[in-house]
Amino acid sequence: MKNFIKVMKALSDPNRIKIIKMLQQRNNLCVCEIRAVLKLAQPTISKHLKVLEDAGLVVGNKEKLWVNYRLNTASPSPYGAAMLTQLHQWFNENPEMREIFKILPAIDRNDICKP
Repeated sequence: MKNFIKVMKALSDPNRIKIIKMLQQRNNLCVCEIRAVLKLAQPTISKHLKVLEDAGLVVGNKEKLWVNYRLNTASPSPYGAAMLTQLHQWFNENPEMREIFKILPAIDRNDICKP
């Protein structure tokens, strides 16, 4: 039951849901790219990503200057895997998500991230 609760708590924040939905649209995003879309502070984004990572929903891989985050499609948690599958279908028509989906393709780390 602990694993289930961890996944549900991770998904209980609207900004974490937005991050998941963004990662469904673009497989690899760094903190500065997520920050540019959500307009939140870098430490806040990092904390959200840590919660999602601890729940097994996302994974981060270091590549040069950036840590690229993506959905954990090999999640060991059946609850995490099930929720990621369901979230593919949910909130796509939400006005806030539609706006994020419009902005996301134009976000380029080379333009917004300062090494």
